[in-house]
Amino acid sequence: MSVLALSNSLPTLPPSPSQSETPKPLSPILSSFTTTIHSNSISWTKKTIITALSGALSFGLVFSPPCSLALESPTIQSPPPSPPPSSEYCREDEQVLKAESGPELVTNAGIVEEAWEIVNDSFLDTGRHRWSPQTWQEKKEDILNTSIPTRAKAHAIIRRMLASLGDPYTRFLEPEEFSCSMAYAAFVVVESSPRWQGLLLDGPAHSAGVRQGDEVLAVNGVDVRGKSAFEVSSLLQGPNETFVTVKVKHGNCGPIQSIEVQRQLVARTPVVYRLEQIDNGSASVGYMRLKEFNALARKDLVIAMKRLQDMGASSFILDLRDNLGGLVQAGIEIAKLFLNEGETVIYTVGRDVQYQNTVVADTAPLVTAPVVVLVNNKTASASEIVASSLHDNCRAVLVGERTFGKGLIQSVFELHDGSGVVVTVGKYVTPNHRDINGNGIEPDYRNLPAWSDVTQHLSQCSKPQG
Repeated sequence: MSVLALSNSLPTLPPSPSQSETPKPLSPILSSFTTTIHSNSISWTKKTIITALSGALSFGLVFSPPCSLALESPTIQSPPPSPPPSSEYCREDEQVLKAESGPELVTNAGIVEEAWEIVNDSFLDTGRHRWSPQTWQEKKEDILNTSIPTRAKAHAIIRRMLASLGDPYTRFLEPEEFSCSMAYAAFVVVESSPRWQGLLLDGPAHSAGVRQGDEVLAVNGVDVRGKSAFEVSSLLQGPNETFVTVKVKHGNCGPIQSIEVQRQLVARTPVVYRLEQIDNGSASVGYMRLKEFNALARKDLVIAMKRLQDMGASSFILDLRDNLGGLVQAGIEIAKLFLNEGETVIYTVGRDVQYQNTVVADTAPLVTAPVVVLVNNKTASASEIVASSLHDNCRAVLVGERTFGKGLIQSVFELHDGSGVVVTVGKYVTPNHRDINGNGIEPDYRNLPAWSDVTQHLSQCSKPQG
């Protein structure tokens, strides 16, 4: 019988990673060979996107944030400029318009109504059943009949209004909090042009001359127009304290400038891997523990898989226990490493059409060998996207406990007074059309099976039918 060290002779799963910083060997047969990737690549953090999952990942040369916000892969929406930019609209035009119209006045009632409109247009009620068009309209009428003499009272009304939705993830951000959230933003893709959306004041990029809203034209001589934010972020990676040359266009039709910016290392590798012997030493399995989905997750997991293949791994174990998530886009890109081109990674569902997406793999898989994914009740969010994607596409069996069940999408919307609102706008649905949020994902096995059972299970698996 095949053993996988993992066999039915083991009554329980190995200890979860939280019990030991370095996971114990899966096999008692040989002492394990453990390698931790040490990478000098810079960090980029997912924060800013226009469509829910197209991806926008910032990078470490922008900042090391001075504040922390528990925002689960939110998107950022800014109030529309007036007038909207066009190819014929320049800074000089903006100055003339401001001179003619004078400074914009934002009333307290206007701020409240703006927040109301955002919820009315985008909020997705994920099971509390406290929102409906009729009740929300009644709330607006009640609010606008209330005196709002101060900005503080306007903010208090917005807080109560959002709290009435019963959604723990929909909330108000004071201007200072919103400024912190913007520190995590690097790019938005607007009409196929990547643009800088958020910069830390006095950070390396800002100090070098990059400005908010600058259009990114090239990175180290590579034209990036038409590329995704994820691709741009990848081009910006490199060893810590080295320099990258970014060509940007200031404003809508301002001057073009090439700016040299020094990279800064922020993220640490989340990957630990080793080779394990199975079947009495006749075969090898590559064990990979992924602690979180940070800026380095995909790149370092690719390195681990390639090295394990070179070392003779014929199958893989991906340990996602106690992995609470992180950058959703990193999770999506990692799932694609295992899937065939055209297979569904995840669906997103929302009231707004921009949050109704089907994310599919767009390249051939990096590995085709059988995979076991270890999960527990602290496997959440991006981890659940990866686990369900590999499971539903018959690429992996899940072993352990039911996952946490966090599958919501939030967007951060800027209000005209510099404050903001975080609003739940969508949710994730697995390739087999199962709702992750509040349900989690049930594993195939509670305890580690024999490897022969893994291969048999995958051979009998039925892929989703679209």
